[in-house]
Amino acid sequence: MPAPRPSHSALDVIARAKAKLETSGARPLAAALSRPRLLRGPHVEAPFDARVLTTPRLVLRAHSLRDADAWYELQAHPDVLRFLPWPERTRQESRAHLHDRVRRTRLWQTDDFLALAIERDGRLIGEISLHLRSVPSEVRSVEIGWLLDPRFGGNGYATEAAVATLRAAFDELAVKIVFAVVHVENEHSLRLAERIGFREAHRDGAARLMTLSKWDFLDSIARAPLLRDVLAVMDASAGRR
Repeated sequence: MPAPRPSHSALDVIARAKAKLETSGARPLAAALSRPRLLRGPHVEAPFDARVLTTPRLVLRAHSLRDADAWYELQAHPDVLRFLPWPERTRQESRAHLHDRVRRTRLWQTDDFLALAIERDGRLIGEISLHLRSVPSEVRSVEIGWLLDPRFGGNGYATEAAVATLRAAFDELAVKIVFAVVHVENEHSLRLAERIGFREAHRDGAARLMTLSKWDFLDSIARAPLLRDVLAVMDASAGRR
């Protein structure tokens, strides 16, 4: 059975995301988060706080300064900087950057940003993030981002982390639409997005705006046994707590 078409409210959210992409109107993260909470408008019903998510091979958790060395190596890798608008940082600047991410553990109001470390065998190998873009329940949306140390690429780790995070976003935060902005030359990220069910909604220069509904996500899970295994491990881990 084909997945339901997006509602008009969901299409409105996509239209606004397109406009932001075209005009570069999305505020820099630091500027957005500097606004007092009283000025950020409504909030979701209950805060979505960072917690440990366990998948077959990974642990997703809040960042820690003990990861400073691994974070420096990751964010300084040429293949990472090729697709992210990040500056080259000294070790001290990289530590300050990580320190800011350590504090990003709650989604509650518009522009809130949550960053989770991707850990494999006790080592930081990447990051998965959610940026709350729209709060009203009928159009609630987040932007997802993933970042993996290229030395650990090709093993499906980013897909595993994304599936776990998306499941939490749809089920616990009641998100209607998830966005991802992917560079047109970032073939690994494009394949990951398509594997999970993202569809291209708009293209602007080198950026592709990809969107994912819960229906498309569930359809992708139903067709991929390996993705279902990720959710099975999450459910078993949750049952033990």
